[in-house]
Amino acid sequence: MILPIYLYGQPVLRKVAEDITQDYPNIQELINNMFETMYNADGVGLAAPQIGLDVRIFVIDLEPLAEDNPQYKDFKKVFINPRITERSGEIVALQEGCLSIPGINETVQREEKIRINYFDENFVEHNETYEDFFARCIQHEYDHLEGALFIDKISGIRKQLIKSKLNNLIKGRTNCHYRVKAIQK
Repeated sequence: MILPIYLYGQPVLRKVAEDITQDYPNIQELINNMFETMYNADGVGLAAPQIGLDVRIFVIDLEPLAEDNPQYKDFKKVFINPRITERSGEIVALQEGCLSIPGINETVQREEKIRINYFDENFVEHNETYEDFFARCIQHEYDHLEGALFIDKISGIRKQLIKSKLNNLIKGRTNCHYRVKAIQK
């Protein structure tokens, strides 16, 4: 089922998400819905807070980028109760966007390498290291679980320049080709 994506201004996007257990209700259905919602919005990652749930789960599928970047082929993962345990390497600046902040792309600085502990969809524990774009995508989605957004990592002057666009999102003024949920006034 395609779910609405919560837009900037929704309180759930600023909450620190809670861990879940294996007996979380309809976990496989949730995972399937998250992937379907993400694909419908042409995204490569989606975190539970973006669909209104304050639980620690996100999904990533880089397959849509594999035509130009073969290393992304078959990178489809579910991260449950993730914890980034280490960040290292150079700080790299790249453009990022977010399904919860449509129409805004900004340059964000992130570490090029991370180590993350998480459970997959079968609740098998993993402790893995990722670099480059893999690490960037994971950090972006992980931030959602910590109540942070990519715009929190941009300069004050850039925030001022996008302030009116952010206010429009809060007011529900956006042109998205996917279902969204803005703040109800």
